[in-house]
Amino acid sequence: MTTSKKRINWVDQLKGFSIILVVYGHNLPFIDIYIDSFRIPLFFFIAGFFHPKAPSLTLSIIKKRAQQILVPYFLWSFFLFVFWFFVGRKYGDSVHLDLSVTKNFLGIFFAQGGHDYMNWGITMWFLPAIFLSFIFFGLVRSVKKMTHQVILLLTFITIGFLITKVIDVNLVWSADVALVSLSFYSLGFYSRDFLFKNKKIKYETLLLFTLLVIYVLCAINFSENVDMFRSKYGNIFFFIVNAVIGISFWVLFFRRLKKIKFLTFFGQNTIPVLALHNRTMTFIKLLLLLFWSSKSFNFNELEKIILTIMQLILLYPIILMVNKKLPILNGKRKFYEKRN
Repeated sequence: MTTSKKRINWVDQLKGFSIILVVYGHNLPFIDIYIDSFRIPLFFFIAGFFHPKAPSLTLSIIKKRAQQILVPYFLWSFFLFVFWFFVGRKYGDSVHLDLSVTKNFLGIFFAQGGHDYMNWGITMWFLPAIFLSFIFFGLVRSVKKMTHQVILLLTFITIGFLITKVIDVNLVWSADVALVSLSFYSLGFYSRDFLFKNKKIKYETLLLFTLLVIYVLCAINFSENVDMFRSKYGNIFFFIVNAVIGISFWVLFFRRLKKIKFLTFFGQNTIPVLALHNRTMTFIKLLLLLFWSSKSFNFNELEKIILTIMQLILLYPIILMVNKKLPILNGKRKFYEKRN
């Protein structure tokens, strides 16, 4: 196995782990606060690995990234909105929310605003936000001197945090979150060469140390539930430190882990999982209503783990079909290449 394949394997497995945490986290496990302390920052960190090495973003680079992120975002969002319009809003909690169809349609383009604007698929907010992170960091990288890059980067991050303190408004495409996320996106970019090439880290000692610190720091910040979608960070210092240490632990863990195929698979197919995992839960609940006549869904922790596994099993054939018939929905370039 080549070095490049090893890099791809552990990064894909890390992505797979991250997206499975998203599925599991939306089932509201008792460790949700711990997961939220690093789950979304980890996604932004991984995205930083793939930022172009070129100092400036060309139109072709931006176009390519838009094809990978924005095109599938809008296609999935329109599909989810149509499903919500004809089915979703008529069942479950949505029935009692008195939601505006117009606002939810506008939410496709706004990509922020919670149930009022994205009841059809709140989790999709992440894709436009990560595209903005890509653009913002491209502006940072276009500055020639490294010192000036750091100054601009810190300015962007500070502005992101200040926006949440000064303005009580959800910004289009979670622009404030995208600015804050540069804390992790940039870390992924600047550390990738070290992580991809360096093999002399004393893993055992470092892993044990980081695990200990993660729990201590998370316990300090437990009173403040972190939710990047809603720009809730608790104590900003502990939010960043918790996230960085959580990222460090899992990155180092997966660097030394042998290939696990199911993690690699889901790591290579995060967009369909992001788009459809809540709909698979809807399907599972429908089955429970039909065959168990249960009208309450107060699952215990073991049941939440089982539900997560069931969601992943349901997603597997859907992902295979998407990749075969409509790879554009997964940000794949084959669709474009066949038509050019």
